[in-house]
Amino acid sequence: MNPSSPRRQGRSGAVDSPAETEPVLNAVDRQLLNLLQTDFPLVPRPFALLGQKVGLSEEDVVEKVRSWQKSGLVRRLGPVFDSRRLGFKGMLCAMAVPPEEVEAVAGYVNRLPGITHNYVRESWRARQESAGAKAYPAARYNLWFTIIAPTQQEAEAQLAAIAAHTGITDYMALPASKLFKIRVQFAVEEPSTGGQEA
Repeated sequence: MNPSSPRRQGRSGAVDSPAETEPVLNAVDRQLLNLLQTDFPLVPRPFALLGQKVGLSEEDVVEKVRSWQKSGLVRRLGPVFDSRRLGFKGMLCAMAVPPEEVEAVAGYVNRLPGITHNYVRESWRARQESAGAKAYPAARYNLWFTIIAPTQQEAEAQLAAIAAHTGITDYMALPASKLFKIRVQFAVEEPSTGGQEA
């Protein structure tokens, strides 16, 4: 599950704006959001079991999740697979895309199977301007995405096909060699009151 943040980047390649009206979360909401991320039950009626844990009905839990998705508080509710343990290979890719073509190229990449992340690095222009292209040559790579495929050769073939389809010839392939992050959890905590303890 991915709770939203004020600025978030996803497969669209663009940064989403925060929801216009942020939902007010009570203690039960926060507990439920934490359980959705860390202890989602693999049973026929998971929302009923989650409801039992937080004191809500199954219908209430389903309605809360729907409203959080509609408001943008929750972007996605779904499984995350360990692709390495399933035998797949991952590769980070970077492309130097002309600014006027970024949306079209990102949109095309998003429709392909095996793309797990796709984002624009907003600061690349500033780095290039301040350091200069010669001092910081990688600054020209503004569109970054990951490809997961059954083999390294298939991942590389997909990147070559993307380049051929889009006409982008300036790109890098960075195959994964070590796993640094295995999970992401957004702990939903009680908001601070700003007071001092006696």
